[in-house]
Amino acid sequence: GHLDPSSHQRVLMKTGLILLIIGHLNFITGALVHGTVLRFVVNPRDAISLQYAIANAASVISALLTISCGIAALMLSRYLAPAALKWAVFTLSASSSLGCLSCLLGLAVSVGLTLGSQGRVLLAPCTFANVALAPVSRECPFDPTRVYSSTLSLWAISLLLDSMEIVFSIRCLLLTIDLLRL
Repeated sequence: GHLDPSSHQRVLMKTGLILLIIGHLNFITGALVHGTVLRFVVNPRDAISLQYAIANAASVISALLTISCGIAALMLSRYLAPAALKWAVFTLSASSSLGCLSCLLGLAVSVGLTLGSQGRVLLAPCTFANVALAPVSRECPFDPTRVYSSTLSLWAISLLLDSMEIVFSIRCLLLTIDLLRL
């Protein structure tokens, strides 16, 4: 059924705040993945590393879209009357849920490719003279000892955050559909 205006305001405010927080956390996670690993790994001639970069960039962009949706939902929770604001939240929440779904799929492919190659693409920029004697080499632009587990951990966090973004973006979409009486 339809909610009364005060209920809409409370639910929209909570949903907007959650979207804002989750979007920021996912943005930070994507920035950490890029800053610690992907900036060294991306090679335009390597399809797998290029896929990593595209999936990570899409994740950061969808996080920004989720943040925008959260801000718009917070504004709508305060001012329920403007139809243009309702349509903006409708558009942002639909775009955010679809963007997060595509990022979820892209990151899942990245995790699968990494597990399938046992992290060889992540360690491609490194040259090791003798891996058995010296696992850490000065010829690596980053610390290779934990890059595999760190990247997979950050991607797992990003997958969880993308899932939460989808749920709350759809919740915001449904609230806006109710407000627009569609």
